Amino acid sequence: MKEKCITQHSVSDHETTSLGQKIGTLLEAGDVVGLVGELGSGKTWFAKGLALGLGVSPDTIITSPSFTLINEYEGRFRFFHMDVYRLEGLSDLLSAGLDEYFYKDGVVAMEWADRWPEILPSRWLKVELIIMDDISRNILLSGSHPRAVGIMKQVFETENYVLES
Repeated sequence: MKEKCITQHSVSDHETTSLGQKIGTLLEAGDVVGLVGELGSGKTWFAKGLALGLGVSPDTIITSPSFTLINEYEGRFRFFHMDVYRLEGLSDLLSAGLDEYFYKDGVVAMEWADRWPEILPSRWLKVELIIMDDISRNILLSGSHPRAVGIMKQVFETENYVLES
């Protein structure tokens, strides 16, 4: 299937978190969301939204696992939040066993997923956060697997968006 994409504009951390939450409500065990964007683009804000959508308590503090590599949270499904920024190479990721989380009974959000996309399951949904200025971001959702395309369609079904090829 050809890759489909859609762009949403965000003018605040709250809007970025809200889009993540909307997507989080649709996620199921086995889903992988790859977060892409430069430092400060809002990847962790988006992951906070995913956690809320997955039923993680709003009282839970969601932080980037920059030094721990992975944080786990309880919700409708286990939520595995990874940050692979500090890893030197794919062999570091594999030796840490992070790839095994893609096949556990939970949902994975991986920050810096563009570093090694070849290890991600085919059904992954790419979420790229592009800094436009100090507060606004363009959030590009893309994927080619029917599961990723289905999530995008569900997120935007009530709005006037067209999936671009």
